[in-house]
Amino acid sequence: MGSIFRSEEMALCQLFLSSEAAYNCVSEIGEVGLVQFRDLNPDVNAFQRKFVHEVRRCDEMDRKLRYLEKEILKDKLQIIDTGENPAAPQPREMIDLEATFEKLENELREVNANAETLKKNSLELTELKHVLATTQLFFQEEAQTSLTIEQRDSEPNSSITQNLLPAEEGKGPVQLGFVCGVTNRERMPMFERMLWRVCRGNVFVRQSEVQQPLEDPVTGEEVFKTVFIIFFQGEQLKTKVKKICEGCRTTMYPCPESAQERKEMGQGVEGRLADLRTVLNQTTDHRHRVLAAAAKHLRTWFIKVKKMKAIYHTLNMLNLDVTNKCLIAECWIPTVDMGSIRAALRKGTERAGSSVEPIINQMHTHMMPPTFHRTNKFTIGFQNLIDSYGIATYREVNPALYTTTTFPFLFAVMFGDAGHAMIMLLFSGWMVLRERQLIASKMSGEIWNIFFSGRYILLLMSLFSIYTGIIYNDIFSKSFNIFGSSWHIGDNANATEANLQAWGELTLDPYYRDLYSGKPYPVGFDPIWQIAVNKIAFQNSYKMKISIIIGVFHMIFGIMVSLANHLFFRRYWNIVCEFIPQMVFLVSLFGYLCFMVFFKWVSFGCGEEFDAQHNSDCAPSVLIYFINMVLLKKDEPPGDCDAFMYNGQFIVQLILLVIALLCVPILLIPKPFIARYQYYQRMRRQAVSQQLLETQGAGTSVPVHEEEFEFSEVFIEQAIHTIEFVLGCVSHTASYLRLWALSLAHGQLSEVLWNMVMKIGLQQGSTVGCVMLYVIFSFWAVLTVSILVLMEGLSAFLHTLRLHWVEFQSKFYKGEGYAFAPLTFKHIINGDDEETG
Repeated sequence: MGSIFRSEEMALCQLFLSSEAAYNCVSEIGEVGLVQFRDLNPDVNAFQRKFVHEVRRCDEMDRKLRYLEKEILKDKLQIIDTGENPAAPQPREMIDLEATFEKLENELREVNANAETLKKNSLELTELKHVLATTQLFFQEEAQTSLTIEQRDSEPNSSITQNLLPAEEGKGPVQLGFVCGVTNRERMPMFERMLWRVCRGNVFVRQSEVQQPLEDPVTGEEVFKTVFIIFFQGEQLKTKVKKICEGCRTTMYPCPESAQERKEMGQGVEGRLADLRTVLNQTTDHRHRVLAAAAKHLRTWFIKVKKMKAIYHTLNMLNLDVTNKCLIAECWIPTVDMGSIRAALRKGTERAGSSVEPIINQMHTHMMPPTFHRTNKFTIGFQNLIDSYGIATYREVNPALYTTTTFPFLFAVMFGDAGHAMIMLLFSGWMVLRERQLIASKMSGEIWNIFFSGRYILLLMSLFSIYTGIIYNDIFSKSFNIFGSSWHIGDNANATEANLQAWGELTLDPYYRDLYSGKPYPVGFDPIWQIAVNKIAFQNSYKMKISIIIGVFHMIFGIMVSLANHLFFRRYWNIVCEFIPQMVFLVSLFGYLCFMVFFKWVSFGCGEEFDAQHNSDCAPSVLIYFINMVLLKKDEPPGDCDAFMYNGQFIVQLILLVIALLCVPILLIPKPFIARYQYYQRMRRQAVSQQLLETQGAGTSVPVHEEEFEFSEVFIEQAIHTIEFVLGCVSHTASYLRLWALSLAHGQLSEVLWNMVMKIGLQQGSTVGCVMLYVIFSFWAVLTVSILVLMEGLSAFLHTLRLHWVEFQSKFYKGEGYAFAPLTFKHIINGDDEETG
């Protein structure tokens, strides 16, 4: 409880560790996770530190493990997580780990290289098989064609595989050469255009697409190929065609001219392909066995290597003594954990077999210690909200304790719908009840991690929203009549469906006691307000006033928390010059505003129990009274009404205004002069101490460095703080009106969605209407979850966050500290990617 209220007390300690036991001691400290080491070699280059060679070796092992992990995931194997937390290996075990990883990497690279070669050969033979099959088919068609030139000319739709050139008189048919090969399907149009332009149309291209995709041996992706045959005449065209094929990155294959030779070559290709498939399957099986064996130990190896790297990284932050037999460290340790740290150091010394006990000395320092709040799974979400604004200054009051209550409550005031809150409750309750299984499943995704880490915040927000939804009597924009309405229409007639249809509109006025019983609804709003014309006017008046009251009390509580800081840090002058005038100023003006709201609620109303001066016609406007109070004005009352709410109100308001104005110079003037006086007192004490040391011959002490006091800067800073507080009281009070505005917006959006969507389905009476109701309900449910729960919930969350960061925390929270970052192996064990050390 003390840690969540105020950060842990920290101590700067000096550790003396023997060289042979330093590794094991740091390892045990990392398992405890409660020591933050300071870098004692800030000016030394990272490549010149003592253990840089070991860090590089760890980096190399980590690289090899990541390579193994990539190959395992490529084979779609599962990396076994036994939940084991192996201890950091001894330095001498590093050689064995390096040898193991080196052997695995070399074996895997060799297997991958062989597999890639086999796949390339298989791809070439497969392409050659398709080339032979395509050319065989082409030449068979040509052999079966016996059309003459005249027949071909007279039949324009005849086969394009006929002789390209006619036979000259006294000579046989013209002999054409050909080249065949394979190229990617998407390159074929470009390839054909190139051939046409360079060869001036003197070549004939025949192509055939390979239907089945082929696997690229390098990338493993599927590619589609096309077989082509190019016919030409003459050696000159042959040279051009081959150069174009090479330039367009096609693969050319030899193809015999005779059918018998093509058949024999095809049979040989089929035999070689079968042999290659057998060898490739054996290679793949061997690779799979190697990766499956590595997957069983991969997580353990990762933990060991990362622990070693974190330890050596920490050892690089330590100093060596002159004898090189001892390592000196400076670290921050929570004072309550000194015993566990000493036990960890003793355990590390025993593991190393060293006879030299480690020494731990607590040092006196003027440095600001880090801020450390102990959290659990419930409070860590709220603590993260506060830390996002700024890390608390060392030992100042932590707002996270109060945020656990105020944050979900302010959210609920804006998100006051019990139905929507029930949806949030089901989701957050599911995450809370199944948190162990969800953590073990290690679900990824940034959005999911945000929701899961804030599951307890969502749970409280939903519970508080259900409460405010009951107060507003708002469940999916509808109200429940549980206790019976206090309003009666006509001669003791209830607002039945028939009456409502007859009246059309209903305006509620509590002045008429034949309509209102005089006894309010037991819990929350009366359900009959749901159908009243003046519903928004009534609810706006209530929610606006309650927002101001909540805001003022929230700010008053923030100022009261600052008193705890002043008392703890012994800043007693701040109590007189800051806390008291701030409290008096806020209570005199805005506390009095809340008093007038309560006084109006109690003293003015409708009915026989209120006289003419206190009935609803004479009910004053609190805002107008507050403005007149500041401007020292008096308004003429209407009719027989009193000018003020109570006797002596003008005198009371004048006194409160004068007191509030007197608080401003008290906030502005005394603190700079007191700060200057305290500075001169410290300088005088240091000078006296220095003279005493010189007189006694004890040498000179190292003076404490303190910045020179600039009175003008301090005075300007105090003036800024004063103006900020005075103006902030006004703006922050108005800022809390967002509670009313978002509550109104949420309620109206919910009502519009119901009337525009769900109401249409409920009004259908036919069989088709029943079917439509399912569709309309689905549409309404999707819009409800996406807009009213998610988007409106996010909007209310952000506004609540602003009210805490600015309006509440500005009254007492500095947030000028830095987080406690201990050496811990927790992130390594959990498999996070964060660097430790």
